[in-house]
Amino acid sequence: MRHKVILVILDGLAYSVAEHALGHLQAYVQAGRGALYRLTCELPALSRPLYECILTGVAPIDSGIVHNGVNRLSNQRSIFHYARAAGLGTAAAAYHWVSELYNRSPFVAARDRHTDASDLPIQRGHFYYADHYPDSHLFADAESLRLRHAPDFLLVHSMNIDDAGHRHGLDSSQYRNAARSADVLLADYLQGWLDAGYQVLVTADHGMNTDRSHNGLLAEEREVPLFVLGSAFNLAPTAQPRQAQICGLICDLLGAAHDKPACPELLI
Repeated sequence: MRHKVILVILDGLAYSVAEHALGHLQAYVQAGRGALYRLTCELPALSRPLYECILTGVAPIDSGIVHNGVNRLSNQRSIFHYARAAGLGTAAAAYHWVSELYNRSPFVAARDRHTDASDLPIQRGHFYYADHYPDSHLFADAESLRLRHAPDFLLVHSMNIDDAGHRHGLDSSQYRNAARSADVLLADYLQGWLDAGYQVLVTADHGMNTDRSHNGLLAEEREVPLFVLGSAFNLAPTAQPRQAQICGLICDLLGAAHDKPACPELLI
């Protein structure tokens, strides 16, 4: 069975903060309408390499996207590519590095910020290029894409949690409150997405440390959440999904043929 899917990446959100600060998402878990899993991100714990890992199922050491300065198109097949091959519609409201990985590189704001091109892997997009671009605007961008184009796969990628972490560190009110704010924003959209038949996954690329950075082996840098919500998930408490399985898992939900590692134990 084919499902529509929304993937939310809350950039820089450590599992330890997601566990206590995301009250709305946790309400779904406590009501038995969602599940939360702890993932360990691949190495290095950096953004661009882990966008690639989440969206292609390929670890950075194998993809060649090994740090944030590697600015080129991905040479891997992503969720966007598999979805398009299956005749499905794609969209993203995301940081401009996502556009550089899968649409065009380098990113040219005047050309790429607002994308409407049926021949690209990400057909419809709103791409931002400032880390402090408000999450409120980002979620509104995403909902605009959903309402206008009804994509089968929609990526929603917010940056304010990561930005707060780099400014103030893991153990700061600013970082925790950025997570709480993202949860409140999600509350405006989540039930509407579910009512529209979307399966929703909420995760992070990496966490954050008290040095206001990430790239190492500390649990707070590597452990990230994965919330799953929707009728296709069995909410199995014993499942142990891996970050590199998210791509295959989403392709399975979409009904798109793929050759990636997946996590069928999460699905009904």
